[in-house]
Amino acid sequence: MNEEVTEYIRALKESWQSQLCAALRELTLSVIPDAQERMQYKKPHYLKNGKYAAVISASKDAVSFTIFNADGINFPEEFAGPPERKTIKLQKGQEWNPAQLNTLLSQAVSTLG
Repeated sequence: MNEEVTEYIRALKESWQSQLCAALRELTLSVIPDAQERMQYKKPHYLKNGKYAAVISASKDAVSFTIFNADGINFPEEFAGPPERKTIKLQKGQEWNPAQLNTLLSQAVSTLG
């Protein structure tokens, strides 16, 4: 695990954001165990075979999770963005479905080799 990403998560002011980012990180690394995890543009990025797979981003009142290589995958309506990448924005107390994210991310990275 990348120490800069660990520090990013640890430094978040809201504990719910830290917990959610840690859970999203764990989910991402379980789907892509060989992911290259790095900080880029001040956000945790996950690459597979040199190609973007996912990004976690905390803002003032939300945590966003972006899945790349999303074209052709049927995403639920709570995801937004252009065909090649889809983002879900999660706010404090909002329910989210880890199994659904796992499936969507698995589908997206399946063609990255």
